[in-house]
Amino acid sequence: MLAAMVQFVRDVAPKFRQAVEQLPHLPRALTLVRQAAGRWTLAWAVLLVIQSILPVAVVLVTRRLVDSVVAATGAGTETIGIREPLLLAVVMASLLLASELTRALAQWVRTAQAELVSDHIRELIQERAAAVDMAFYDTPQYFDTLHRARFDAQTRPAALVESLGTLLQGGLTLIAMGAVLFGYAWWLPLILLLSTVPALFVVMQAIVRRHEWTVKSTMDQRRSTYFEFMQSTRETFAEIRLYDLAVHFRTSFTALRDRLRGERLDLARSEAGARVLAGLAGLTLLGASLVWMLLDALHGVISLGQLAMFGQAFLQGQRLLRSSLENLGQIYSNLLFLGNLFEFLELEPTITDPADPQNLPSPIRRGVTFRDISFTYPTSTRPALEHFSLDVPAGSTVALLGRSGAGKSTLFKLLLRFYDPDRGLIEIDGINIRHLRQADLRRHIAVLFQAPLEFSTTVSENIAYGDLEAGRDPENIVRALEAAGARSIIDRLSEGKDTMLGPWFGGTELSLGEWQRIALSRAFLRDADIVLLDEPTSAMDSWAEAEWLSAFKDHVRGRTTIVITHRLSTARHADLIHVLHDRRITESGTHDELLALGGRYAAAWRYQVGDS
Repeated sequence: MLAAMVQFVRDVAPKFRQAVEQLPHLPRALTLVRQAAGRWTLAWAVLLVIQSILPVAVVLVTRRLVDSVVAATGAGTETIGIREPLLLAVVMASLLLASELTRALAQWVRTAQAELVSDHIRELIQERAAAVDMAFYDTPQYFDTLHRARFDAQTRPAALVESLGTLLQGGLTLIAMGAVLFGYAWWLPLILLLSTVPALFVVMQAIVRRHEWTVKSTMDQRRSTYFEFMQSTRETFAEIRLYDLAVHFRTSFTALRDRLRGERLDLARSEAGARVLAGLAGLTLLGASLVWMLLDALHGVISLGQLAMFGQAFLQGQRLLRSSLENLGQIYSNLLFLGNLFEFLELEPTITDPADPQNLPSPIRRGVTFRDISFTYPTSTRPALEHFSLDVPAGSTVALLGRSGAGKSTLFKLLLRFYDPDRGLIEIDGINIRHLRQADLRRHIAVLFQAPLEFSTTVSENIAYGDLEAGRDPENIVRALEAAGARSIIDRLSEGKDTMLGPWFGGTELSLGEWQRIALSRAFLRDADIVLLDEPTSAMDSWAEAEWLSAFKDHVRGRTTIVITHRLSTARHADLIHVLHDRRITESGTHDELLALGGRYAAAWRYQVGDS
């Protein structure tokens, strides 16, 4: 017996310690709820107090009603004898009706509260996701944390408050029920409490195991979502059908979900068995107590009304205690999962603004300089750049050529401060970009990324996203379209600039090259001193490329422009061409100078024009 008790304490102690460790999350969660739905929460609290009083009133009226019925039965059918039972019956009905009305009203209030809190937390998650560095998006750990914050913890604060409220309501009612039982026998409230102790241990153990399983299986949960995504989106349709991969991904999804479901069912089965044993222990104590009260009633120690009142108080008390334990379990569970939310909200970017930022002149006069840059991506062991240096004079157009993986696109990410280099510095007009506010730096730069976003909105809005202020003027939209050689695309669309694009909301679909020119228009809308173009003509046919190049030089005149391209026909229009190899520049010059040099550029040119 002693050994069993010692083992019980050993099992419970870690669970209790874990529960205490979660308590700091409680005030923070309540603050979230207050910020999102303060007035609704106050209304809900008032209804909660009313709901806690009504069950006690029902129990007390029950005693009076039963005793008055017994008295009326002895008095016959005289009006004076049945008046009190009828009046008490009306009171009882009114109390029951009030209970239903307050329950319905509280449900409505809780729904409004939950919606407000959920939306507030979504906004916080979006705000934090927009604040973290790009490096966070390179790690699976970040996506695990985001997944748990977005799907597991999003509704937890509202659920926590509801569980706290239900616990408080049940607690107030339990105190009153305990007082009623104490008036009959001092040990009845104690028996009531002891009958729920086994269930408390079962609930805490089950919650800890469920939370541990959720954390452990997060990546598998995300992987199952990925398998589902691969079978059901437009982006994946072509290759999935071409290579007949649908069955493969469906089989992978089914196998993974079967395993996850089996693990959850194993948890549920062991939890159900423990709950049954705990319930039997509680029912044994309940049955013994009810037999004791029944014997007292048979011996005339208490009246039938008292027996009904005590029995109802005991039954409701045990039900409320079990409900309170469930709510304690839910509170503990919500606090555990809120730890996931707060873990995500506490992520801090490593790239920050300086305390005393400098101002960047406009237009820039000297240009952009990369000095001895070395950089390795957080998830890689292979450097993307090593001892890289480059000067881009103000107002010039520079082209960067090189094999994939040579580090060309990395330069753009470093210049935009999506990452900071491991060593070296980047300057604009002699100012270290780390001494600038990130927003100010990026306002001076217009960018076309290698894989630009295809916004599912109108043509005008697609372009206006490049500069929301400039995008309000339709003339700016037209000029941006012309600079990108995209005017002919718009002329073919049924509603011109107001045509909805993309498949999400029934818009017109464009070719890859047309989407690229829309993205170019978005970049050219911004009146920026620095223009960065990553493969601007990669998806264009020869005619579209020629159309764009004819307008390109005019649009970037006076701007500092860096073009990444594999197309030498595009690169030859630059003032200076740099060839990257092995993460550094190996050749530099004009088109003619590089041909005369007879190096990599010249070999690539001969290959492209068919002169081998």
